[in-house]
Amino acid sequence: MTTQIFRRLPASILVFLFTILCSLTAAADDVSWSYKILNQGTDHPSLQITATVPAGAHLYAQDNPQQGYEGATPLEIKVSATGCKLQGQPVPSKKPVTQYDQMFEMDQKYFTGSVTFTQKITPTAENIKLDIKIRGQICTDSFCQPIRAEHSLTAKAKVPGGDKEADKDAEAEEEAAVETPAEEVADSAALAVDSVAAALPAVAAGDTWKNVEPELKAYAEAKGKGSSNATSKGLWAIFLAGFLAGFLALLTPCVWPMIPMTVSLFLKQNKSRAKGIRMAVFYGISIIVIYVALGLLVTAIFGATALNSLSTNPIFNVVFFLLLVVFAISFLGGFELTLPSSWTNKMDSKVDKSSGLLSVFFMAFTLSLVSFSCTGPIIGTLLVEAASTGSYLSPAAGMFGFALALALPFSLFAMFPTMLKSMPKSGGWLNSVKVVLGFLELALALKFLSVADMVTGWRILDREVFIALWIVIFALLGFYLLGKLRFPHDSEKKHTGVLGFMLALISLSFAVYMVPGLWGAPLKAISAFAPPMNTQDFNLYDGEVEATANDYDIALQMASQQNKPILLDFSGYGCVNCRKLEAAVWTNDTIRDMIEKNFVLATLYVDDKRALPKPIVKTDNKGNKVELETVGDLWGFLQTNKFGTAQQPFHVIIDAQGNPLTYSQDFTESVGVYKEFLESGLEGARK
Repeated sequence: MTTQIFRRLPASILVFLFTILCSLTAAADDVSWSYKILNQGTDHPSLQITATVPAGAHLYAQDNPQQGYEGATPLEIKVSATGCKLQGQPVPSKKPVTQYDQMFEMDQKYFTGSVTFTQKITPTAENIKLDIKIRGQICTDSFCQPIRAEHSLTAKAKVPGGDKEADKDAEAEEEAAVETPAEEVADSAALAVDSVAAALPAVAAGDTWKNVEPELKAYAEAKGKGSSNATSKGLWAIFLAGFLAGFLALLTPCVWPMIPMTVSLFLKQNKSRAKGIRMAVFYGISIIVIYVALGLLVTAIFGATALNSLSTNPIFNVVFFLLLVVFAISFLGGFELTLPSSWTNKMDSKVDKSSGLLSVFFMAFTLSLVSFSCTGPIIGTLLVEAASTGSYLSPAAGMFGFALALALPFSLFAMFPTMLKSMPKSGGWLNSVKVVLGFLELALALKFLSVADMVTGWRILDREVFIALWIVIFALLGFYLLGKLRFPHDSEKKHTGVLGFMLALISLSFAVYMVPGLWGAPLKAISAFAPPMNTQDFNLYDGEVEATANDYDIALQMASQQNKPILLDFSGYGCVNCRKLEAAVWTNDTIRDMIEKNFVLATLYVDDKRALPKPIVKTDNKGNKVELETVGDLWGFLQTNKFGTAQQPFHVIIDAQGNPLTYSQDFTESVGVYKEFLESGLEGARK
């Protein structure tokens, strides 16, 4: 009876009763606090506050959700400083646990065990004093109680610069280091440490940002590690994607019927079969030239620099998303995408007025215009995907693969005309190919919206939402292939063919495969497309590797405190290969244990579009002034200026002074290769 009464009470009343109980109950155990000022006597001291939480208890985090009386009291650390300036907020050494709390009926964030909070300081006088006041709440399964702790520390410090100008510098740095609200410091979408403001003064200080390219090169030569071939691998991937896209374009109603018509025309117009074959081959070469020129034109219009920014630019990614949705609607039968008829008429007149090889070239151009309603969305999708890779050669490589697949049948059927008789006849199956492509366009469109969502921090398309949409899309595709759905241009199906059944089986199985991802399963098959695991709100999987820090200078400090090397991970929200590496390598038990036990893992997102509190002007290795406006600019400058590369993923192992301990590692899906890299870094740390 009592249990039923308590279940019916509002959460706010329960919290009130617990508060009364807390005030009347003396806890056997309480949080143990210790305080320390690191680097005393230097110009970069820091305050370290360590909380030791008793077993079975939870210390609620700084950004713990609280709505009125609902939710535990968030931790609050207030520091009053004399003789120094505070930089940002106290930053925890690890990410809080997020878990649904039955009592509060909402997600709660808390720490267990030991957690250290670091507050960076800029001295303005030789004698500094810090007054610390801590307020919060600790709970066990049986009771809660408030936290009250106060402490004072004094220390000697060195004023930066050692003269009157130091005070001005410190004040300028303080203006740049605008305090970040606590809820932003430990946002659930961010990694464990988020101290952008605190990083700003350190950017200008020390040799930890110095260039280390010669050292990395020497390590690579000593270990027999060659230069990266990630770019060439990316171009091959785009080429293969283009070839597959070209093959799919062949199976559309705009292209398939053109193959026997065009080949027959070449063979009939030329008395010599050899000449007919030459004409057909040149026809295929013309198709390749036309589409590769289109790929080069994209690079010429946007430029290589612009293409590099497309992959993470939120505006472009939203535009790409909308563009692919339009393409999908067209394929599903909503409308036809057509070029002006005057263009086709002009090409026809060119064919009539020309002769020989020039006439064949214009015939190929006419094919590209006539088939645009089917090939246009495929080409557009391919160019969007190629441009978003950031390589200026990608659009041309993609178009070459597309055109090669499109051109091969015309040449092959001209060489072996008897094969024309075995070609499947045109029919309703061609429209089914278009509809299937429409479903695939919708699925791919979500990838671009996801990139814009992650970069801007909207959080409207978290991992589970993305996966849910993909499950629905591929389930509906399976039902369509079974004949359960029909679109405007579909013909009535009396039965389901064997091929359609097998494809439906694959699509429905793929949808079922993704279901566990709603609860945090890794889903390695779609890791390149889905948002990273840290965007998952409800996650039952605990096998992923989480970064210890996402601030370079904080990582250096943690490495010094913990006497560990740093595994520096330059990543990107829109980086496909980063997600592949994380899913294929980091989830391996051996690799995960090595990272968690032996390294301070710092992940720096070079496409983070959050604005810095104040733009920074830096001088690069060539003496050029560079203005940094966003968090991504800051980490991108660090990567290019210190390590001499701009590719992601890019992993390097360094010590607490920023010196490399071994060669760098780029994209790999080999656990053995990555394990060798980690072991080499640990060996360098021991030496």
